[in-house]
Amino acid sequence: MVLALSTLCENPRRKTGLTTQFHEFVQNSLTLYPEVSWIVFADPLYEWTINHPRVRVVRSFRNNQNLARRLFADHVLVPLAARRMKASALLTVGFVPFLKTLPTAMQLNVLTHLSGNDKLGFWRTHYRKWMMDRGLRRAELVVTNSFWAAERITNYAPWSRDRLLVSYEGLDHSVFHARKAAGEVEELRRTFGLAPEYFLWVSNFYPYKQADLLLKAYARCPKELRTRHPIVMIGGSFGHGETVKRLVTNLGIQDDVKFLGWIDDRWLAPLYRNAVAHCFASREETFGRSVSEALACGTPCVLNDIPIMREVSGGRAILVNFQDLDAVSGALQQIVSDRDLRERLRQGGFQQAARFTFSKLASERMDAIIALLNSKQNAKTYPLSAPPSEEVTADTLNRH
Repeated sequence: MVLALSTLCENPRRKTGLTTQFHEFVQNSLTLYPEVSWIVFADPLYEWTINHPRVRVVRSFRNNQNLARRLFADHVLVPLAARRMKASALLTVGFVPFLKTLPTAMQLNVLTHLSGNDKLGFWRTHYRKWMMDRGLRRAELVVTNSFWAAERITNYAPWSRDRLLVSYEGLDHSVFHARKAAGEVEELRRTFGLAPEYFLWVSNFYPYKQADLLLKAYARCPKELRTRHPIVMIGGSFGHGETVKRLVTNLGIQDDVKFLGWIDDRWLAPLYRNAVAHCFASREETFGRSVSEALACGTPCVLNDIPIMREVSGGRAILVNFQDLDAVSGALQQIVSDRDLRERLRQGGFQQAARFTFSKLASERMDAIIALLNSKQNAKTYPLSAPPSEEVTADTLNRH
């Protein structure tokens, strides 16, 4: 069986969670499914690290750095090439090609455009919605990464339920763990000028991530606390970072906030391990990878109290309405002062993070794809991970 995967949605200069997922999915599938081979479509600059006789990398097409060429490639050239190279199915993220030549498994992890307030731009928002609508009707398999996302998808498009698979995102536990390396604290101090017990933000600065609410609440904390526990912010600006930086200046907390921008992946786990808490204020997520990473590293989390954060954290976090700035400020002060609370969250976080593995992701998704290709009734093959008779509701979510 030959499967084709398009990674052209990824910009090689701006790694995201998809970068890791693509590699880990393919790597784990090679181990678990020896009958499967891969064709990976990647930009010439994309860092594909898997060198394996059952993986062929095609670097003829460009990625999002040249949007028009990337869209033409993904919608026309890639499906033609995949069929010509005898692929059995095509795996995509967020779309089904206009020229559909093969059964398609569409991963759908971004739903911010459904709310209408993501502020990602008119054309991007409408393209995503258009592609989602089309994909939900034409994909043989739709994969999403949480029960909360599945509930939103099935409420929006009830007809997609029988082709929808819930498969949580994976986590590399050999990287994200609580064991500090020798000299780790000194290296963070030397490289970034950081002492342990800072608050940590790991996300880009899109408006829906609500960095402004976190910073406004943090500004209400006593100066002594802010001096001892600065906020360290990791992530790309995407046009909104300067707005966040101006807010920091206007709030008068510029001495207490450190912007690191994009960092090398190797620093992520050490930064989590040495933080007093990971803070995530986002109002729109389908999973929240940084939360699972923080839990695995033993880092307590202060999260916006929305359904997906309850699901991913399993309740092993401080959940607070980030619109209530006083409540958020109180939560930040509580997490600093209550050592017993931090330890309870730390131990609970380890248990929750153990649920997220790439081997589980690979087996769930590969089994669904194999079933798709073996089925004579492709459109009615895939129930949710919940029992087929159940509706995906808040009650279903709470039971899983």
